[in-house]
Amino acid sequence: MAVGELVRAELARHDWASLRCGCGDDAEHLPLMFETILEAGTPRDMIGYTLEDHVECNGSLFPCSPPAVAVILAALASGPSPLARGVLLQTLWYMSGCDAPSGASGTIAEECRAAADRGFWVLAHIGLAGDAEEAENVAEICAGFGLGGERYADYQRLFRERAVARTKRRHRRF
Repeated sequence: MAVGELVRAELARHDWASLRCGCGDDAEHLPLMFETILEAGTPRDMIGYTLEDHVECNGSLFPCSPPAVAVILAALASGPSPLARGVLLQTLWYMSGCDAPSGASGTIAEECRAAADRGFWVLAHIGLAGDAEEAENVAEICAGFGLGGERYADYQRLFRERAVARTKRRHRRF
């Protein structure tokens, strides 16, 4: 799948070279990572291109993490392949349970949460229209980022109910 204009625009909005990455370098290499993941036809095409240890690492977030959340949501809104969607949702799920590294500003985690909150409708669509695993992942992402308020509690309940219902239907077919 080609990288869409929305993703390209979101990638271009950020000065990746000025942001520290989880790997210890600047984050200038992240646009290539995103593009490779989005264009991959098979998991083999992604070998060596992962967001793990770059946007999140061992429960920590980095200065490149908030812009990465925005890029992930732009990619999810663009209708990526099932393979890329799975990788992106898994990355968001990992990120949702992370904190800023010790000694770093707590605003990194807050900025990631704010970016996820701005993209809530993208997540809601996947949680309500996706498969059981995606619905469960979206519920976990919302809970992990602490997306609060009555609206989110209602949607989290719908995501979890959808995940359970779809899982039950899948098992009845066999």
